[in-house]
Amino acid sequence: MKKVKNVHVVPATAGWSAKTEGKSRAAKNFERQADAIEFARQMAIRNESELLIHGKNGQIREKNSYGNDPKNIKG
Repeated sequence: MKKVKNVHVVPATAGWSAKTEGKSRAAKNFERQADAIEFARQMAIRNESELLIHGKNGQIREKNSYGNDPKNIKG
């Protein structure tokens, strides 16, 4: 089983960055957060991982899972 790497959208010096968890460099930088989110969403879908969107203060403001959910959830 491959280890799933989550994808983060984080504030950067000149805008926003899409980063894979555990990597020191950004996959790609963007001026607008919306563009970074769309790029990171496609990365998370390909990786079947989670997308974590951070606000300007660096705190996580939203999480989305793309294929790494447990199969048997009651409720």
